[in-house]
Amino acid sequence: MASRGSHPQQVAINNVRVFDGVGIGTPTTVYIDNGLISEVIDDADFLDGENGILVPGFIDAHIHLCTEVEQREMARHGVTTALDMATWSQLTIEALRGLSGVTDFRTAGKAASAPGSIHSAILPVPAECLLTKPEQAQQFVQARLAENVDYIKIVADIPGPDQAVMDAVVTEAHKVGKLVVAHAADYHPFKMAQEARVDIVTHCPCDQALNDEDCARMVQDGRVCVPTLTMMEATTSASALPALLRMFSRPWVILEIARAKRKAPRSGKREYKNARDSVVAMHRAGVTLIAGTDAHKEDSSPFKVKHGDSLHHEFELLVDAGLSTVEVMQAATSLPANHFGLTDRGAIEIGKRADLVLLERNPIEDIRHTRSIKKVWCAGVEVDMT
Repeated sequence: MASRGSHPQQVAINNVRVFDGVGIGTPTTVYIDNGLISEVIDDADFLDGENGILVPGFIDAHIHLCTEVEQREMARHGVTTALDMATWSQLTIEALRGLSGVTDFRTAGKAASAPGSIHSAILPVPAECLLTKPEQAQQFVQARLAENVDYIKIVADIPGPDQAVMDAVVTEAHKVGKLVVAHAADYHPFKMAQEARVDIVTHCPCDQALNDEDCARMVQDGRVCVPTLTMMEATTSASALPALLRMFSRPWVILEIARAKRKAPRSGKREYKNARDSVVAMHRAGVTLIAGTDAHKEDSSPFKVKHGDSLHHEFELLVDAGLSTVEVMQAATSLPANHFGLTDRGAIEIGKRADLVLLERNPIEDIRHTRSIKKVWCAGVEVDMT
């Protein structure tokens, strides 16, 4: 059980092969002291790693968090940091921060949307987040700062927020040193996010694949993508129909979605192939890709993506889209740490947080081996795997 009272121990993990960001080393010992990776400790408790693979804790760069139960589930699957991309309740956020022995999370708090958008119909978006004019951007960003968010989130949707509003939110966020993440699951909103110069785009188009020009601009601007292929697969699969049917218990939602879709620019048919092809094109162009899932348990959402387990499926989908196993491991460790400013994690180095996952088998040989988890540590505290 997680708590704010648990303390990390002094541990020496012996006989482990460490993933150093590019490969797997020879057997060694890794020391944990006061939640950090340490120099040699003479009186540490020794743990036999049994020639296992020790990797940095995984970072899921797109989740939605509601309860500590979800944090514990992620931790058991090796996710030691999760980047929340919209949680409405400030009380929920504060209750889930600073817990010991579970996944650490960062959050955007409330996301910017617009009246009449699909997301405003499906989700309980607070009125203060439904922006209609650029002049509202400063107030929106300042309100998020007062809530101590870690980055700013915009839902690039059709209809709205329009380009001017998106541009203004990005400008105001950058003035105060905050990264901007944009939801963009279709081609036209993705282009709008590019035009607004957001830092990170989460999701990728399902209605039309990105082309070489789109990808070249991402590279030129240093833009990062979190494709969430797991969610893109869920929203375009045949199994999505029963999920959508659940929404008919709220007919007003169906009506609002229909109204929004009538206003959207027409592209191609929404299918997973477009999302996968977008990742293939981005990877070929050299776009930085980061692993994330859109895992959530929101009752109002028709699509269910499980916390923790879904990240391992995301790894498999990224390999299928052309990434090497080493690139996928980087996409879940060092790259999200670097691009989200989490300088204290993402690598097994002295002085870094002891966010660690001990695997039985080598994920560089087969990415499915990330599931062979034996033990997990979150900031030096061993996770309860039961």
